[in-house]
Amino acid sequence: MRLLVVEDEKKVSSFISRGLKEEGYAVDVAFDGKTGLQMAMDQVHDLIVLDIHLPGMDGMSILREMRKGRVSTPVLLLTVRANIEDKVLGLDAGADDYLTKPFAFQELVARIRALLRRKADAELPVLKFADLTLDPARRIVLRGTNKIDLSSKEYALLYYFMRNPGRVLTRTMISSHVWDYDFDSMTNIIDVYVNYLRRKIDSDREHKLIHTVRGVGYVLKEE
Repeated sequence: MRLLVVEDEKKVSSFISRGLKEEGYAVDVAFDGKTGLQMAMDQVHDLIVLDIHLPGMDGMSILREMRKGRVSTPVLLLTVRANIEDKVLGLDAGADDYLTKPFAFQELVARIRALLRRKADAELPVLKFADLTLDPARRIVLRGTNKIDLSSKEYALLYYFMRNPGRVLTRTMISSHVWDYDFDSMTNIIDVYVNYLRRKIDSDREHKLIHTVRGVGYVLKEE
């Protein structure tokens, strides 16, 4: 899962970003409203953590522009204000949840997980390819009837493959969806994780599903 954090306070954004990466998410950060809106409109993120008070353009304006542009990405608003009127304004503007500063990081993660589960349930309850099944709501992966345990990054990689069966995915495409904007796609980390995933998905299987397209990238397909 790839998240966007729009927060101008460097200490706060660093705290959130570092913690979310440790939880296995790919995280991009914007420090001002205009950059945040531009990145939000790209629609490559699964969820946006959006501060209300931002330089250049405030969070409420970003939210309204997103919804006006039919960007349905879930948004978790952050603010130091806690009165009911402000919460109602944010939710009416299109926010999916609201968290008041200061907050415990565990609560932030719990709210993010809840919003992502809701999104998974609404958009794509179960993904299937050949005898491979991925259930985003329960975060379960099966090959046939055998359950496969994946790390957070392996799961994110498989999720991207299963959203694009039969499509050749370049390293640049994989890095931009599974890692983040600053990731160097020329390193061998992507190849390492694809190999990790192959061992768990295809090892000891007659029919391999993850294939290398030499000089280009990888593809999920049946032989």
